[in-house]
Order: sequence, then C-alpha cells, then structure tokens
Amino acid sequence: MAQWWQILLGLWTVMSTVTGDKPVNICMNAKHHKREPGPEDKLFLECVPWKDNACCTFTTSWEAHLDELLFFNFSMLHCGLLTPVCHKHFIQAVCLHECSPNLGPWIQLVVPNRQEEQVQGVPLCLEDCEEWWEDCRSSYTCKSNWHSSFHSSQEKNHCPAQAPCRPFPDYFPTPSDLCEKIWSNTFKASPEHRNSGRCLQKWFEPTQGNPNVEVALHFANSASAWKLSYTLTSFSLYLLLHS
Repeated sequence: MAQWWQILLGLWTVMSTVTGDKPVNICMNAKHHKREPGPEDKLFLECVPWKDNACCTFTTSWEAHLDELLFFNFSMLHCGLLTPVCHKHFIQAVCLHECSPNLGPWIQLVVPNRQEEQVQGVPLCLEDCEEWWEDCRSSYTCKSNWHSSFHSSQEKNHCPAQAPCRPFPDYFPTPSDLCEKIWSNTFKASPEHRNSGRCLQKWFEPTQGNPNVEVALHFANSASAWKLSYTLTSFSLYLLLHS
C-alpha cells in the first residue's frame, strides 16, 4: 500500500505539466473538411487567415462567400439581402467553422456510433459577438435558430408561415443570443476579450499569426488536467477506503 501512495504522490506532482490529450491541430470529420490541415495556395477573401494551415479548400472558401450556402443548402436571402457588413460576419463565421484546425477541444460526434463530427460550444470572444450583433441590427430574419424549422423547396429554405421577417434584435435581443442561438450552440458567447488566450476570434489579421492556436492549447490542457484530477481523486478515495 505504501508503494501505491508513493506512485500517487508522484502523479499529483506532475499533473499540472501533463499535455492535453485532445488534438489541437485537426480537421473535424465532416463532409467538406479536408482529412488533415495543411497550407493552401489560395483561399477566398475572408478565409485567407487560414491559408497557412487550413481544413478547407479554395472551393469551400469560395462557397462560404455566397448568399446561397451550397454545402449547408441554406439561403441567406430568406428575408431579403443582409447588409454587406452583416453578411461579412456570417462569412467569417463559416470560414472559421470550415477552415480552422483549432477546433479540436470542441469536436464531438453528431450521433453516437457514427463517424461524422461537429463542434459545440466554441467560445467566441466578447468583441466578436458584440460586433456581429451590432452590424446585423438592420438586417432581417424570421428564425432565431437557422438549423431548424425552415420550409424547404427546390433545395432552398423558406420562412414558416407563422414566422414573420423582423429585424435581427427581435429574434436576438442580445449579442449572446445571436452567437449561441443562430447555429444551435455551435458557438458560445465568451466573456473574455480578444488576445486573452481564452476565446477564439472568428477572424484575425493574417500577418500577425493565428491567436486561436494558443486558445485551443489552453482548453485542451484544461480538459486533460480536469480528467486526470478526477481520476486521481477517485483513486485516492479508493486507497483511503481500502487502507
């Protein structure tokens, strides 16, 4: 028993230095993602920040800029044109989702026992949510969740009969509502600021490096440390009860 306690003490000592076991440079297993991240000679406009290490191809980056999102079978025109500044935020969000190799800590299976993956709860920085909401205040939509309850015909989505087109703030009263509800909690509104190392930016200046790498490492290591702490605590209790 003394030997077990010595081993356990050693594990507790090194726990804080353990590297996270969740991949932080990975592409999710989804229809339009590459199998592995890597450089792309060309990416379109708002997707350019990921060209040095991307999970998307040029074609995907181009499609992200269309009013009709072909890979989602979704029309941005269901309540008329979005304002250009509003549409730009959606393009950036799609580029982050399709191109970023730094979403590993938030990847999960769409359905258990299947291979297809999605992300949930990706923490967007405070400014990203606030600016997105502010720039979309004068645009219109008819639903707070763009993943569900739209009518579809001719491969396009249409507003349900009892869902009138209204300004964004009617469906998204706060920036957090917009970030979290728009795509079924794909994103989470973080209280942290840009460059804090604790939240992801949906766009960044390509010449200044990718700040989301540090964020992914932080969350991967935090998750790993919690898991190890839980395991060691349980083992400690077991030893106490059986000593």
